[in-house]
Amino acid sequence: MWQSLLKNIVQGDFKALARAISFVENEVEGYEQFLSELPNSNTAVIGITGPPGAGKSTLVDALIAHWVAENKKIAILCVDPSSPFHLGALLGDRIRMNEWYTNPLVFIRSLATRGSLGGLHPHIIEITSLLQAASFDFIIVETVGVGQSEIEIAGLADTTVVVMVPEAGDEVQGMKAGLMEIADLFVVNKSDRPDADVFVRNLRSVLYQAKERQIETVVLKTIASSRQGIVELANAIELHQQQSSTSEKKVWLLTERVYQLIQQKKMQGIDKEMIKKNIAEQFNQPGFNLFLFAKQLF
Repeated sequence: MWQSLLKNIVQGDFKALARAISFVENEVEGYEQFLSELPNSNTAVIGITGPPGAGKSTLVDALIAHWVAENKKIAILCVDPSSPFHLGALLGDRIRMNEWYTNPLVFIRSLATRGSLGGLHPHIIEITSLLQAASFDFIIVETVGVGQSEIEIAGLADTTVVVMVPEAGDEVQGMKAGLMEIADLFVVNKSDRPDADVFVRNLRSVLYQAKERQIETVVLKTIASSRQGIVELANAIELHQQQSSTSEKKVWLLTERVYQLIQQKKMQGIDKEMIKKNIAEQFNQPGFNLFLFAKQLF
């Protein structure tokens, strides 16, 4: 079964790809061996992140339209917050992309975070590798854009695009250092709004003062709803991928992915409900020590 599945994925069969992703998500027996047989691929991953309401989905929709017009093959992973009841993805505004679901050049998959601490899917690395095996021209991972997911995407994406809006002007000076470090491209979306130019100038000034990088962090203006600035953004993404394909960042990315895979493997068998049950039985006993309790688990 696995060999046939892999052959179909490499040949661009979307149904086989969707089935393989489900197998990985559900950890079907044999999936790890299957992953170890995936062909090596250098297809770059584009991470799109930023605060809710910045227009990330509309921006992705516009990028899809641009690349489809160039006859490019695109995969999109939309990482959504999980429902607290069934751990499935809350699809939110993915309806904006619904015109692409039947396009033979476009593969879209929504993934739930499933409580993952980093804000991404617990098997995001494996699923991204499946997409790379399917010979797409572009792979986009759009994150929920809250909390740690903004930083976690840096360990996954070759090019990280942080989307903001002009109203975030007061936040620039206090912007998280981590967010400043991870962004390869800043996009100021909805730039037809007041003070957009002032915000862009301030952002560029802060970036200039904050760091020195081999590849300059580009700041672009877009109006995704009317697809203005999308050509420039697509060109900037492609240029960055060309510049960084042999850089130290590629080695760092692969190191981060291996580290996360090992960390994930080490955590297998750790049952939170079991821990909760044991703590409930022991925490009132004399001499209970949190650190000793944790040490005994391992």
